[in-house]
Amino acid sequence: MFNIVIVGVGGQGTLLASKILGQLAVNNGYDVRVSEVHGMSQRGGSVITYVRISDDAPLYSSIVEQGQADVVLAFENLEALRALPYVRDGGTVIVNTQEILPMPVITGSAEYPSDCLERVRERCKTIELNAVEIAHECGTYKASNVVLLGVLAKTMPFGADEWIRAIEQCVKPKFLNVNIEAFNRGYNY
Repeated sequence: MFNIVIVGVGGQGTLLASKILGQLAVNNGYDVRVSEVHGMSQRGGSVITYVRISDDAPLYSSIVEQGQADVVLAFENLEALRALPYVRDGGTVIVNTQEILPMPVITGSAEYPSDCLERVRERCKTIELNAVEIAHECGTYKASNVVLLGVLAKTMPFGADEWIRAIEQCVKPKFLNVNIEAFNRGYNY
């Protein structure tokens, strides 16, 4: 059983990342459940996606309970902090170090916590990278989600070629090369 929680802000590609993960699992004969929650995602709000993968027992629920995530894949600092309750003991948070200000911060009614990553580091193993910068070097900042999948790939029992096959099945052909390069950069991070 492998439980992954993907968190980010609308428009960061969390849903494509979960689609690629689901395709990867199906391609390899695993039982998989994917479920997402959109919190005003089209307006830059929070998005959380649950991905559950099993090779031996059937999955009856698509929700990852708090304290059960092997990995939290966070596309933004504050979202990583918000998702901490999902991380199991010994779990990992992979976080893109980008900061996207939520509307209450933009309007001045709240402050963005300056210690997000410190609080995450105190709680669990943390892998931090500027996935946006890496993706930009590959040709588009929009591939930062696939950079993060490349980092995630090292924590899972699938080879890089299997990941690339799933990416090929889920990404439009005109964006395929940049996404494969982004995956490889994350994989080799």
